[in-house]
Amino acid sequence: MCADTPDYRDTVFLPETDFPMRAGLPQREPDWLAHWARIGIYDRLREKAAGRTPFTLHDGPPYANGNLHIGHALNKVLKDFIVRSQQMLGHDARYVPGWDCHGLPIEWKIEEQYRAKGLNKDEVDVVAFRQECRRFAEHWIDVQREEFKRLGVTGNWADPYLTMDFHAEAVIAEEFMKFLMNGSLYQGSKPVMWSPVEKTALAEAEVEYHDHTSHTIWVRFKVVEAPNANDPLPGTIDQQFTPIKDRELGSVRANPAATARLADASVVIWTTTPWTIPQNRAVAFSPDVAYGLYIVIDNTTEGASAKAGELLLIADNLAGACQQASRATFQKVRSVSREELASMILAHPYRGLPEGKGEWDYDVPLLPGDHVTDDAGTGFVHTAPSHGDDDYQMGLKFGLPMTWNVEPDGSYRQDLPVFGGQHIILPDGKEGPANVSNIKALAGQGALLAKGRMKHSYPHSWRSKAPLIYRNTPQWFAAIDKVLDDGMGTFGDTIRRRALTSITQLVEFTPVSGRNRLHSMIEARPDWVLSRQRAWGVPLTCFVKKGAKPTDPDFLLKNAQVNARIVAAFEAEGADVWYVQGFKEKILQGIVDPSDYEQIFDVLDVWFDSGSTHAFVLRDRPDGTADGIADLYLEGTDQHRGWFHSSMLQACGTKGRAPYRGVLTHGFTLDEKGMKMSKSLGNTVAPQAVIDEYGADILRLWVAQSDYTADLRIGKEILKGVADSYRRLRNTMRFLLGNLAGFTEEERVEPAAMPELERWVLHRLAELDAEVRKGYAAYDFQGVFQKLFTFATSDLSAFYFDVRKDALYCDPPASARRRACRTVLDILFHRLTTWLAPILVFTMEDVWLSRFPGADSSVHLQDMPATPAGWLDEALAQKWQGIRQTRRAVTAALEVQRAAKVIGASLEAAPVVHVADAGVLAALKGVDFAELCITSAIVLTGDPEPAEAFRLPEVPGVGVVFEKAEGEKCARCWQILPDVGSHAHAHTCKRCNDALA
Repeated sequence: MCADTPDYRDTVFLPETDFPMRAGLPQREPDWLAHWARIGIYDRLREKAAGRTPFTLHDGPPYANGNLHIGHALNKVLKDFIVRSQQMLGHDARYVPGWDCHGLPIEWKIEEQYRAKGLNKDEVDVVAFRQECRRFAEHWIDVQREEFKRLGVTGNWADPYLTMDFHAEAVIAEEFMKFLMNGSLYQGSKPVMWSPVEKTALAEAEVEYHDHTSHTIWVRFKVVEAPNANDPLPGTIDQQFTPIKDRELGSVRANPAATARLADASVVIWTTTPWTIPQNRAVAFSPDVAYGLYIVIDNTTEGASAKAGELLLIADNLAGACQQASRATFQKVRSVSREELASMILAHPYRGLPEGKGEWDYDVPLLPGDHVTDDAGTGFVHTAPSHGDDDYQMGLKFGLPMTWNVEPDGSYRQDLPVFGGQHIILPDGKEGPANVSNIKALAGQGALLAKGRMKHSYPHSWRSKAPLIYRNTPQWFAAIDKVLDDGMGTFGDTIRRRALTSITQLVEFTPVSGRNRLHSMIEARPDWVLSRQRAWGVPLTCFVKKGAKPTDPDFLLKNAQVNARIVAAFEAEGADVWYVQGFKEKILQGIVDPSDYEQIFDVLDVWFDSGSTHAFVLRDRPDGTADGIADLYLEGTDQHRGWFHSSMLQACGTKGRAPYRGVLTHGFTLDEKGMKMSKSLGNTVAPQAVIDEYGADILRLWVAQSDYTADLRIGKEILKGVADSYRRLRNTMRFLLGNLAGFTEEERVEPAAMPELERWVLHRLAELDAEVRKGYAAYDFQGVFQKLFTFATSDLSAFYFDVRKDALYCDPPASARRRACRTVLDILFHRLTTWLAPILVFTMEDVWLSRFPGADSSVHLQDMPATPAGWLDEALAQKWQGIRQTRRAVTAALEVQRAAKVIGASLEAAPVVHVADAGVLAALKGVDFAELCITSAIVLTGDPEPAEAFRLPEVPGVGVVFEKAEGEKCARCWQILPDVGSHAHAHTCKRCNDALA
């Protein structure tokens, strides 16, 4: 600009906004939290939504025992997306957060504190101990509540639900007593997953599987009875087998059993739990597996424990593996039929053990079992009914005796010969001496054929991380296949049938794969183990008759009046009252003789607690649901065997159906390399660390940009990418704010009076409105955000805003084009802020308050505005698709000239554009295509494109010949036009001259 050129900078309408370019989220987000607290945002939303159709997402309770991890953040943010979007779509979206408060993890922490002080938990009054557990949970509830709120999660934080509230404890007991009264509760002695470290039974949901190296042993069970036991097998050894060198058969010929019999053979079993051998009561075979009698013909390999000439019974498909393990050579004598196997009786390998005191001098039957395969081992399965479910089922079928050799701490009973007092698992979770002692004893008995080690997936406690065992103990169970006559048989007459019907007919799953996952788990699961041998929980509120057997009809006291007294006592004083001296007498007095009954002090599985939440949250609270059923349960995929599962079983026992209409599951969080996070690897990402560096909105945006149905990766580089997307979106919102400064209703232009470009934007908004609503309804947050981000950055920032800057900055305020543009910007503002508010809660509040400040103002009190269907214009959209495609070719051609430094800005150009398609050419001539391409002039022609024309391969039929614009540069709008300098205002074009006038 020359020295004598007037400065018109103050005459253009540049954006005006205090909305900062830099977000400063970590510092500023707490201010919006305080704002929401001041205006009581959640209560305001409930008032506004009165009379609307409710939408209730029931919160799966996190456990109150530590700071939040990234999985918690993912879970709660997803829930918040749903609650906020459903509210803004026009529902009364209720969200009552809750906490799981009972259970072993908290009890374990208090025990640790006791041990550190040298105290013994068992010497402390149980009520005092429970009170310490309650205080521990209260502390972490307060901590976690603030951490959840810092994530921007809305909900009834002032009145959450807690499983340790007195009313909750009363309802949990009441729900348990429904199982008591409908006959599905029973006491049984069967093997359950047992934690020797924690000294309690565990449910499947409390078990996780990790790699574990186990002992493996091949053990001989001598045949003591066999069919035709006294008949020798046909021929002598020399006659039966192919002639072998004397050296190789010397030891065999020396064997006096030269005429071999089945009665001289041993059945070989294989197991990874040597400690279960003392509990063996049978050996199982499969009627569908081919078995053979094998003779050891070579045992000269170093380390071989097989005896030359001995006869072994093994599955044919596994004989090779058995040879390899025993370092010997076998040769098959003949096949053995299922009838022969079923007639055999074996000796326990410890029969005759000198120190055994006759403990194992019993016969071991060989029995057919459907669970036996020839995939691994020997084809014969050692069966200890007290230590495995398949084994237990065999015991029930064939009347095998149970054993009681293993104590709660994972040690053998003290009076067990040879092994008494030895631990299987030590108190610190490490392996005890029991396995090795058994291996040595088997070797001493000549029963050990081979041994080894194997790494495999093995059950561990999800709390102590210690290995588990199957252990036979008396426990309380809910029978899920018992036919119930409770008047709730619409969906089935057993808990299992009701659950399976609910899954297939009543519940929608997101993703749909969740249906099959939950269905298969419930279809195959055993009865529910309800009891735990701990102190911190809701007790099993039942009484048993002294001297009665579990199978006796009067074993359990079933009395509605007793049950009502228990519920009333819990409502008034909480579950602690169960442990107060004299409670039994107080409850039973006047109904039955208290001295005739024993009080049960086991506590309920905490999954029963959380599985019952539908009753004391959805059913009982005023902000619950009319039918006690939630619209949605949302948790991680592990909850198919956890909360989704236990809630289903519990409700099918007490309501007759699932307590939810929808189930949504998300994946787990991994580091950037796809590795599972662990403190030992140092690859964890703490939510607070992300918030401190980037702000909670960046963490929320990471969730929105991810496919939550699979496992999600997070790390520094990923968060940098998320932050970059955020900055681009923030700039879009800043442009809107800056160019809407001073906008009034008087400026508004009706769509019919708008230029085509504005009507095209309205068309896109109408398309997006349908897509956004559909996406939020389907919980497709990734899809919603991707569509909005693409629209904001491509359709708006890179096209519409770029084109309309000139009109916004330089047109006079009263110009129809500028007014139409500002009207569209206002429409865009209201839609983008509300569409994005469920995801970017803090940023959209910042955007909203920047335009509509006020003590009670909030974007979260708005609904997503209705979008007129009349804005849709497919013909216009088709036309503008061709215009934008041609524009792409022009801008690409100009970029080549800019890179070559022929021009500095696109306004220096006046290209000639050759368009082959007559329809597209007519459309281009119907608009100001120079304005759209941000050039000072443009020539459109249908003439064939010359050889030197620029072409863009993806835009066929368009050629661009570069020409420089002719004329002088307007000092106000910077367009180069021939008329510049011919108007009253020096160095301006006609448009700017008129604007200045």
